[in-house]
Amino acid sequence: MISSWFRAVRDGFKGFARHGAMSVSSVFTVTITLLIIAIFAMFTVNVSGFTQSLESSVEISVMVDYDYEAAEEEDRINLAIADIPGVAKVTYSSKAEEFQYYIDSFEDESTKAAFEPFADDNPMHDAFYVEVSDGTQLASIAEQISQIEGVSSVNFGGTSATQLISALKTIRIGGLVLAAALSILAIFLISNTIKLTIAARADEIAIMRNVGARNGYIRAPFVVEGILIGALGAIIPMLASWYGYRYFYDYTGGYVIMKSLTLTEPMPFIRNLCLALLLIGMIVGLIGSWFSVTRYLRWKR
Repeated sequence: MISSWFRAVRDGFKGFARHGAMSVSSVFTVTITLLIIAIFAMFTVNVSGFTQSLESSVEISVMVDYDYEAAEEEDRINLAIADIPGVAKVTYSSKAEEFQYYIDSFEDESTKAAFEPFADDNPMHDAFYVEVSDGTQLASIAEQISQIEGVSSVNFGGTSATQLISALKTIRIGGLVLAAALSILAIFLISNTIKLTIAARADEIAIMRNVGARNGYIRAPFVVEGILIGALGAIIPMLASWYGYRYFYDYTGGYVIMKSLTLTEPMPFIRNLCLALLLIGMIVGLIGSWFSVTRYLRWKR
């Protein structure tokens, strides 16, 4: 068993060396493919983080009507909001807290002092702040809350907030689709490379079949060659991801545009990404070579 594996690995390396130009071409193709996949993986992971950050920061503010500020009425409104599917958390804020928050929003002390006399005749509303589990449901949940008796007004940032979250999710899904398409392209190209290798060794394969060699014995060196192409093609994307992302993270200070949009920390994300690139490259090479040699062996049966 060990000798068979050794023979497969040896012949796989020989096949790679024998068809250097085509092998290097396939390695280059895998490299380009994995580089694009790596870029979209880093982009998609961070967009996912941005989406979650936005969803957690966007809240629905619910103002209670002045006529429903009794404790039992506000408890009823609180329970009605919490029972809506998609609501993650409901936080109560009294009109005194709302007034103090409004005062604190001013930096100028004289402006703060000008509003303080209104504290005795507080014009603010008691309020609830609602967090949702899925940002795309903001509009529908806000609409349901507005139907609750005792709710004066509902605000969640309008359609711009939901459109931004939906756009980020669409970009994330598009990145995954593109990565899958590029992987299929790499499989096709490696498969064609292995076909040329098989054609060049057609006589050798015919002799092995005539002496009773099993398909697995014939297939093994080509599979090793495909895995080798995939592994070599992953080296440059792994190095580029490892050093490139760490440099970008340090250069930006760990966030993009504003501090609420933080980048994913390099560790363990970049380590896992490099391992995933190596694994993807090897799997792509294995699948491409496996299908290629299997089709040939069936055709020559």
